[in-house]
Order: sequence, then structure tokens, then C-alpha cells
Amino acid sequence: MKIGFVGLGIMGKPMAKNLVKSGYEVVVTTHKQAVIDEFVAMGAAGAKNAADIVKQGCEVIITMLPNSPQVREVALGEGGIVEGGKSGITVLDMSSIDPVESQKISAELAKSGIELLDCPVSGGEPKAIDGTLSVMAGGNKETFDKYLPVLKAMAASVVYVGPIGSGNVAKLANQMIVAANIGIVAEALTFAKKAGTDPQLVYQAIRGGLAGSTVMDAKAPMMLSGNYEPGFRINLHIKDLTNALNAAHAINMPVPMTAQMMEVMQELMNHDEGACDHDDIVRYYERMSGTSIVEK
Repeated sequence: MKIGFVGLGIMGKPMAKNLVKSGYEVVVTTHKQAVIDEFVAMGAAGAKNAADIVKQGCEVIITMLPNSPQVREVALGEGGIVEGGKSGITVLDMSSIDPVESQKISAELAKSGIELLDCPVSGGEPKAIDGTLSVMAGGNKETFDKYLPVLKAMAASVVYVGPIGSGNVAKLANQMIVAANIGIVAEALTFAKKAGTDPQLVYQAIRGGLAGSTVMDAKAPMMLSGNYEPGFRINLHIKDLTNALNAAHAINMPVPMTAQMMEVMQELMNHDEGACDHDDIVRYYERMSGTSIVEK
């Protein structure tokens, strides 16, 4: 099977590398020639754009892009998948976008005989590198079953959620929970420090109990060491929460905790911290309390 890959950023690059390592014939495209050269050295092929990927005979094309406008452009715009002029191919959009937009792009692609699955991922850069991402997929179930091995080459968990758009609904739910979880971990550890108790010892005391979580174990050590290197950036989480708020409001669903975390992240943007990892949320609480939890 020949697979095209569009979007070789923090997440997409290691995901595409795992496809190559799994033995798939992979064709990549990006604006950075050095990245294409890196993949060619691994045995992959390069392309000038998504249309060129189609013309090189790829059966399936994976997109891993920042947001809905970029997915629409790659699918339907100049130099995009439709311009490649081939029906019968499948697009696995692994970006995190608005579920309504997934449905609209799918309908437009279908006019050219191209099928779309929305397959967003969770896990951040570390899990993208080691191939243990979680994938939540929406679209035709038979098509999902057909390309399940492809998805499993990049992920430890792959779950079919329902019709097109369902994958992104699940991803937005995930991002809502992650944002609130990071927020309360940051709030609690800052509270501990302000109250005169070592937040590192508090973390060790509570991580094995009901309060413990994957998020706590991933982010608390980063907060305590002052490490804000991006695995998943604040500005990307803002994008996801924007999509979550829009999707929720479209169905008259109040989401007050999501809205609160959006306001926290807006404060971080005002301190030029949008490129930081989302564990940077702790700095909001540090500024609010006048207390730093970073170990000296």
C-alpha cells in the first residue's frame, strides 16, 4: 500500500516516520525541503503538493494539519487532493478540527469519488514518536476496518466512534477534559505551595489515589521543574477549545468549565506563552497567587 502524508509538524513527522518503519511505501510533502530529504533518506518519496501525492499513485492520504482551513485547502484547494484527479482514494484526516467542517469537507470530496475519515489523535509528541497515540475515528465503518492496520502503525489505541465528524467530537471532548485536568493540577499544586507545603511531596502523596491521572503524571513533573517545552502548545489547545465552544454552542450546550479554561489560556497568550506546552497553565496560577512552585 502506498500512503501519502501531508503535514510534517511536531506530531505528523514522527507519525509518518512510524509508517515508514512499519514497511509502508510513503510519499510526503512539506514546504521544508530538508524534511523531505530526511524522509527520502529513510526510503520514502517526496512530492511537491497533495495533488502530486495523488498522481504518484497513493491509495490513502493522511493529513495532519493545524485546523479546518488548512484541511479544506489541502483537500479542495489549488494543488490539493481533488486536483490530483483520481477517484476511489481515501483521506484519513488525523487533524483536530471542527466536526461540522469534517462533514462539509467529506461531502465535497465525495463529489469527486473520494472518501474521508476523521481520525484525530491524542497523546502529544512523546506518544507520536513511540507510536502509542490514541485515535478516535469517524466515517464509514467498512473503510475504517480496511485501514485499521495503517492507523495501528501509529497508535496503541484505535477506536471507531461513529459516522463522519464523530472522531472530532470525541477529540474535542478529550481536549476539554485535558484542559480542565491540567488546570486543576496547576491550581492544586500552587495552593499547596502557597499554604506552605512542598508541592512535590503533595504530588507524590496524591498521585496514587483517586486524584491521580495520566495528565497529572505527565504534567506535574514538568510544572515542578519549570519545563514548558512544547509537546502540545497552548495556541493549539486554544484552537481545540475554540472548536469545542463553537460546536457546543451550535447545539445549545453550556460548557462553563471549557469556557473558563479558554479564559486562562487567553491570559497566557497575553504573556507571549502561546508556543509553550499546555503545562504552562501553572504560570497563570503562579502570577495570580504570587507564588512559584518550581523547585529551586
